Amino acid sequence: MSLQGKRIGFGLTGSHCTYDEVFPEIEKIVNEGAEVIPIVTSTVQNTETRFGKGEDWVERIEKLTGNRVVDTIVKAEPLGPKLPLDCMVIAPLTGNSMSKMANALTDSPVLMAAKATMRNHRPVVVAISTNDALGLNGVNLMRLMAAKDIYFVPYGQDNPIGKPSSMVARMSMIRDTIIAAIDREQIQPVIVERFKDDLN
Repeated sequence: MSLQGKRIGFGLTGSHCTYDEVFPEIEKIVNEGAEVIPIVTSTVQNTETRFGKGEDWVERIEKLTGNRVVDTIVKAEPLGPKLPLDCMVIAPLTGNSMSKMANALTDSPVLMAAKATMRNHRPVVVAISTNDALGLNGVNLMRLMAAKDIYFVPYGQDNPIGKPSSMVARMSMIRDTIIAAIDREQIQPVIVERFKDDLN
């Protein structure tokens, strides 16, 4: 399957250290002919870190996709019945946003876009990046894994010695996960040896 002509929502949450891995994947999707609608949380917009300024990331994703960011809950809500997506992606999905999503809290544009998409029974693809996937947030991770219409980019421990509870998605598999999710399949295996992958 090709993503040509597909309408893909792409949500960014505040795991700033992963953006450099995510943006090349957005470019691949755009180059394949999909329309990509960028959606950002306020954390993405307004935070300056050693990985860059929020305003620069917003400018970059707008230039890459050719679309203005959806940056309010009000703007995100129509992505349900009025302007439906073929697939919604959240990459990265932080532990904070993951815990909210698992407990039906919708307090950001990205989470509203995901809720709107699930309302239409369309797939939502998530690529986690959280320091506590094997800690307190584990219950939320498993809740989402058991949920209908949610599909995971394969993920694994990124630093099992220094951060043994941390797990991060293999961002290079975003496109393949979207393809599988549109066909209502979870790409397998879900749990991968990301640590080894990073060493190769």
